Amino acid sequence: GPILARDFAEMAGCGAFVVDPVTTDEWDPVARFSGLAGMDRVCRFHALNHRSVARRVASEMGRTYEESAFIVAHLGTGITVGAHVGGRVIDSCDAMCEGSFSVDRAGWLPTLSLIDMCYSGEFTRSEMLRRVNGGGGVFSYLGTTDMRAVEEMASSGDERALRVVEAMAYQTAKDIGAMAAVCRGRVDCVVLTGALARYKDLADMIASRVGFIAPVRIVPGEDEMESLASGALRVLEGTERAKTYPGVTAGA
Repeated sequence: GPILARDFAEMAGCGAFVVDPVTTDEWDPVARFSGLAGMDRVCRFHALNHRSVARRVASEMGRTYEESAFIVAHLGTGITVGAHVGGRVIDSCDAMCEGSFSVDRAGWLPTLSLIDMCYSGEFTRSEMLRRVNGGGGVFSYLGTTDMRAVEEMASSGDERALRVVEAMAYQTAKDIGAMAAVCRGRVDCVVLTGALARYKDLADMIASRVGFIAPVRIVPGEDEMESLASGALRVLEGTERAKTYPGVTAGA
């Protein structure tokens, strides 16, 4: 991302800003503990869409993002849930290996069973990586990554497809509940966003389980280009300060 931004800026003869990349990291220190020394959790989530919709919902509620507490669940090829408190994302699911299973990612897995599979001799390392990230989730259960087809299967009475959708909603709701604890129960709104938020039955299943935490808002889709532009505009208008990161030179 930053390399592309630099190249475009040089072509246009102007500066460039990088807005909320996937590796945006504002976690509280306690969130980094995994439970095994030498293996820290990694902050990696759909930061651009998370923060964009959180700002939008805050504005619609007549408040600022910085004075709000939201739980945002991005529902897409990957599913990430984050706790937004006081303008920071203080904890979130790693998009690559944590949280609910999604379209083709396995999410959290039983550790001992995973170790057994890795050492079974049936799969190489690259095959195992592919199984959990690209061959997992809905694809592993139903053989497709087309959620429109899955939606049709479930609505037409396919019991297995319905159970898979329910399980994905169930796991996402559990992650939202966990982030409610991170927020100490003080949550202004739960926001469901991403492409799969257009799947009404899935969104409704999640909302029915987490509505007791806070009001639920559904903001489907990902306006990523608009979000990038809005981030740069906030800096240009002086409502937000650009951050300079150590080891990065101007224009690099």
